[in-house]
Amino acid sequence: MTHMTDSLPNDLHALKALVSAQRAEIERLKMMIAKLRRTQFGRSSEQLDAMIDQLQLSLEELEVSQAEATAVAEPTPRTVSRRKPLPEHLPREIHVHQPEPQCSGCGGTLRQLGEDVSEVLEYVPARFKVIRHVRPKLVCRCCEHIAQVPAPSRPIARGLAGPGLLAHVLVSKFVDHLPLYRQSEIYAREGVDLERSTLADWVGQSSQLLRPLINALKSHVMSGHKVHTDDTPIGALAPGIGKTKTARLWTYVRDDRPAGYTTPAAVWFAYSPDRKGLHPRTHLENFSGILQADGYAGFAQLYSSGSVQEAACWAHAWRKFYDVYKDQSSPLAADAAATNRGTIRH
Repeated sequence: MTHMTDSLPNDLHALKALVSAQRAEIERLKMMIAKLRRTQFGRSSEQLDAMIDQLQLSLEELEVSQAEATAVAEPTPRTVSRRKPLPEHLPREIHVHQPEPQCSGCGGTLRQLGEDVSEVLEYVPARFKVIRHVRPKLVCRCCEHIAQVPAPSRPIARGLAGPGLLAHVLVSKFVDHLPLYRQSEIYAREGVDLERSTLADWVGQSSQLLRPLINALKSHVMSGHKVHTDDTPIGALAPGIGKTKTARLWTYVRDDRPAGYTTPAAVWFAYSPDRKGLHPRTHLENFSGILQADGYAGFAQLYSSGSVQEAACWAHAWRKFYDVYKDQSSPLAADAAATNRGTIRH
């Protein structure tokens, strides 16, 4: 990769102008990102997420280039705004840099005048370790009874992975979006060969291991008197055709904290291969109370049963008023939209 300094101008004034322009562009991108995050109408959240992600990448690259150009244009560091203190919960490793006890000028004994303390945030790379369980066998000299402590339980029967490693694999895959084959390559750099198929087997068995926890989470969410729900389209592999299809991830939220309740908030996710109304009706078959959702027709049968009360989504209603206002400049639509959302921003 060509280093950025190879393309920097040699003239100091031109270099400072470049740094100034980059700073202005960084601020513009930050403003665009902030504006998009405030925007909820006219585009789906997925489209907004994609746009924000792309702008974040552009901003990241520009900040890297700007930092490198600044180092050349301004060798003396600029005044830096006060940083947040490093988290107190992090362990501290103290290195004392003690000068020689005798004065280098006259040879006299030095006494402490004070000290300067600074902190550097460091990272210790994750590392593997092997835990060896040794279970001695003892025999009674009188009756020859053999005593031995039972083997410690493992998350996966006869599996090599400890709970910490399984948690790391799962978080890397589902939270950090790191595919198993890439994880396999990363572990290989540490000298540990874990095939993708082995990791896949661990993920599958962990899913079964966590099933009781998932069921308990669902029970907690559905036992509330009010549930918020929405669905998100996700890409899923379609075996046999070599393409992807659009599946759904249904989100059910219990959160009564705004109403003064102290019951812990929780979210339960459910997957379905399509968006048929059968899925939410199955998910909510034992729920009774208020359901806050959008106008998806699949919820209609739930409302007609009488056990579920509809709480319509104001945001979706507001979008319709806003669409009418944008298309027809209707004063009535503007008043309705402003009432439900605040002042319309042109």
